[in-house]
Amino acid sequence: MSMRSIFTDKVDKTCPLPEYPRPQLVRENWLNLNGEFDYAVLPRTEKWAEEYDGKILVPFAIESMLSGVEKPLLPSDRLWYRKIFTVPEPMQGKHILLHFGAVDWQCKVYINHTLAGTHSGGYCAFSIDITSYLQNGENELVVCVYDPTDAGWQQRGKQVIKTHGFWYTATSGIWQTVWLEAVPEIYVTKLRFLPDIDKEVISLSAELNIEREVELFATVSFQGETVFSDTIEANAKISLPNAKLWSPEEPNLYDVALEVRQNGKTVDAVTSYFGMRKFNIAKDEFGVVRLFLNNKPYFQRGLLDQGYWPDGGMTPPTDEAMIFDIAEMKRLGFNMLRKHIKIEPLRWYYHCDRLGMLVWQDMMSGGKYIGDFYAGFLPNIGILHVKDDKYKVFSRDEKKWRDDYKRELSEMVDLLYNAVSLYAWVPFNEAWGQFDALKICEYVRHMDSSRVVDHASGWYDQGGGDIQSMHKYILPIRMRKLDDRAFVITEFGGYSQKETGHMWNPNKAFGYLMFKDKATLSAAYEKLHRKQVIPLIEKGLSGTIYTQVSDVENEVNGIYTYDRAVLKTDEKTVMAVNKLMRY
Repeated sequence: MSMRSIFTDKVDKTCPLPEYPRPQLVRENWLNLNGEFDYAVLPRTEKWAEEYDGKILVPFAIESMLSGVEKPLLPSDRLWYRKIFTVPEPMQGKHILLHFGAVDWQCKVYINHTLAGTHSGGYCAFSIDITSYLQNGENELVVCVYDPTDAGWQQRGKQVIKTHGFWYTATSGIWQTVWLEAVPEIYVTKLRFLPDIDKEVISLSAELNIEREVELFATVSFQGETVFSDTIEANAKISLPNAKLWSPEEPNLYDVALEVRQNGKTVDAVTSYFGMRKFNIAKDEFGVVRLFLNNKPYFQRGLLDQGYWPDGGMTPPTDEAMIFDIAEMKRLGFNMLRKHIKIEPLRWYYHCDRLGMLVWQDMMSGGKYIGDFYAGFLPNIGILHVKDDKYKVFSRDEKKWRDDYKRELSEMVDLLYNAVSLYAWVPFNEAWGQFDALKICEYVRHMDSSRVVDHASGWYDQGGGDIQSMHKYILPIRMRKLDDRAFVITEFGGYSQKETGHMWNPNKAFGYLMFKDKATLSAAYEKLHRKQVIPLIEKGLSGTIYTQVSDVENEVNGIYTYDRAVLKTDEKTVMAVNKLMRY
């Protein structure tokens, strides 16, 4: 289906999404390779693409309208890309890194007909040092991609070859920015920030590509005023007395400049940022376990955020489009978005950081879906409880499938570790590929102990994590018996309305409860919150996640239409309700 968004015409066809793609590790010497590539779709038996079918606009997936191709990639095929590029003069004489924001799913990368690197996993960034494969003048980049979508066992979120209900069009191949970066012989590969507001320190960890005797010099500033400037160790603790704390209401960010010096000379320089905040659960003054922010109970008014676009699929058409969703939801009074079974480009998290929007981050689901009856109806009415070590029930019976999930989970945690706004990790959603959720929760805590974990969002609660997580559609919302976790309604609502002229498929519409117009939809939205949700706050409810930010393909249950042209729910109603959703 072809559908435009309000941002379609703002896409720069010569270089879409031209902004620097990695805001927390910035260097000046880089080149964006987004734009037209040659493409070919060939049978998997073909070992090389000798000829190409035409042009594709990267970084938009082949299935999307903005790619210029708009056709599915079948499990029997491979997708080939080719681009001729020249390393600009300011980048020559240095090591050249080739970065991919995301390529779904398995890919091989060739430089001048030589295999330079491979990667598996459809959502995380990866890099390849291509220096030794380059030649003077023009160079050829070829990328070969295999993506079986729902015919495979890999993590794929809601992607299917044939869309229906709440399953969406696949995203195959390159779908985030491709770029080159020039680095010196010794350079910073990773920065990590861990704030401690109780001790008033920020822990800064810097990793280099090779071990050498070097000096690290850091400058920390707030709104242009230097608060620290000195040499540091590779693992340093920097004191920040009276630090300005980060919150959605005051999204204070500190800027960091780090220099790598050897023999008194600066050999590498990067800039970054961090925020001083604390995320945890604790008991309030009445002994009720709540979500806390900066040592205070903090009610979270959230929305499910699928992150899909009618023109770009999983790829936002522009940077402005990413900002629109975040800023509009904040304007309406929400303070949290649950990024649902998808990882966004890093700039999306940057905008949440600077605008002030908490994020709950889902891991992508994989394995065969166990069906609406077992993953929807029965657990929704509360009569089915299953231990998730029954791997076959959850379509995780192969050990290599479970191992691959953990590998990609660790890549995600590492990729997004520094996101200031990221409050909670959500490893599993509604039984889709769930296994050993208690062990996976501890696995996540081992990688990142600074955040909250919702170990099994919705169904098949194993009694662990920090969140007692309820999903409730259509049926009345009832108070749960509280335990030592914070009680959050992590999905609910889904109230729907068909907005003529702004639907992805006018002949099909999926929703939990359908309303005829904006007035009836808004009245029902207000009644749901006033009658069923708000009274539970004083009884122990710590947060809510309403479904959802926008319509997505056949789903018409968004606050906004899929094209982001129409606000379907009355804004005064939403704002008034949100003012009541607090302690």
